[in-house]
Amino acid sequence: MDYIHLNDLEFYGYHGALAEETKLGQIFRVTITLACDLKKAGETDNLEETVNYAEVFELCKEIVEGKPFLLIEAVAEKIALRILEGYKTKVSGCRIQLVKPNPPIAGHYASVAVDITRGSL
Repeated sequence: MDYIHLNDLEFYGYHGALAEETKLGQIFRVTITLACDLKKAGETDNLEETVNYAEVFELCKEIVEGKPFLLIEAVAEKIALRILEGYKTKVSGCRIQLVKPNPPIAGHYASVAVDITRGSL
């Protein structure tokens, strides 16, 4: 299996269970791993034979910067679903890591995150 990685994509969104999160918003970071066969793309140097990661970036941006969700789990699930639906002939599975660097939690920490895998990696 081959993989495409989109690392540390950064977006501004309004997701969270608390009112100030949906009002003020914050930065979210997303890393996406796509499981796909890249052999033909490598042999032909043809964009049509691979997954256009610029399109995946825009799909992710639309979700993270779009309609607010209460849970980052729901944001990650929506990203995975849209990727698997939109690229079903090219992507057999995906892993979505969604990081919320500044949740409103009293204390010291680097971030909170969810990490989901859908399909076959």
